Amino acid sequence: MVNDVTFQAIAKAASILRGVAHVTPIMTSQQLDTVAGASVFLKCEQLQKTGSFKFRGAYYAASQVLLSSHSRTVAAISSGNHGQGLALAAKLLGLSAHVIVPKPASGLKQAAITSYGAQLHLEENRTLAEATMHELTENEQVIPIHAFNDPHVIAGQGTIMLELFAQIPELDILLAPIGGGGLLSGLCLAAHHINPALQVYGCEPRGAADAIESLRLNQIVPMPTPHTMADGLRTSLGSRTLPILREHLTDIFLVDEEEIVKAMRFVYERLKLVIEPSSAVALAPLLRTEPVFRRRRVGVVITGGNVDLESFWKSLSPGTVPP
Repeated sequence: MVNDVTFQAIAKAASILRGVAHVTPIMTSQQLDTVAGASVFLKCEQLQKTGSFKFRGAYYAASQVLLSSHSRTVAAISSGNHGQGLALAAKLLGLSAHVIVPKPASGLKQAAITSYGAQLHLEENRTLAEATMHELTENEQVIPIHAFNDPHVIAGQGTIMLELFAQIPELDILLAPIGGGGLLSGLCLAAHHINPALQVYGCEPRGAADAIESLRLNQIVPMPTPHTMADGLRTSLGSRTLPILREHLTDIFLVDEEEIVKAMRFVYERLKLVIEPSSAVALAPLLRTEPVFRRRRVGVVITGGNVDLESFWKSLSPGTVPP
């Protein structure tokens, strides 16, 4: 597929999002710098509207529906954060939204989706979710907005990098989680337009290591049974994101489940931030002191903070929680 996401599209998305999305803050920590042996800058997208970076791409994509279609209804399949982002975006833009959520799904995120006014469709699995999407969109009155393989969504996520460069102009390395690759694709395109020397790394759970294999083989490797608590990273790359990441990504760090919990605990106890397991995946390589970070300036995108704390901590077995 020809890359139809450009830096100009990211700049346009930034103009559309100005005054709508939050300019999220940068957080630093001397403790984290000491452990990592680096200067670390956390881009706190868990403080974005709906508690996740996903609002950016969802809003920009939905705004383009208003310009290019007579339809006033959008739809998405989402485990939670994209669905929340699209639900709020539709509300702000005067659109109707359907969000199809395959199980297992967070009750907290389902409640948020409905609170923003979207119609929630809870399905038993991904196959049934896709069937429901087909039924909704076959009459062309409902416009699908893919969670990561949509060019407008990718462009919207790329606005994070523009903000990060404005806040911290000199970076050596960027870390971000990788699931479907929409976030990293937008980050790479924006980053390398401005600073081609920036090294961009994806961070992926070892129990859902499809992206690293997809990039190695140059074809999408499905992950039918992912085993990770990072629910936002259980999906495979898309036809748009794979070629972008093959061209721009430096490498991928694989992260074990124990490392995810350790990173969450570090952030909760030392930094006093609430982050999701998917966000913690991007911090884990710093905490295990990868040599590539030594004396470097490292940006990290903290992607979301929508955690149902009661059910999350109960779900951890005693052997999973580090001492």
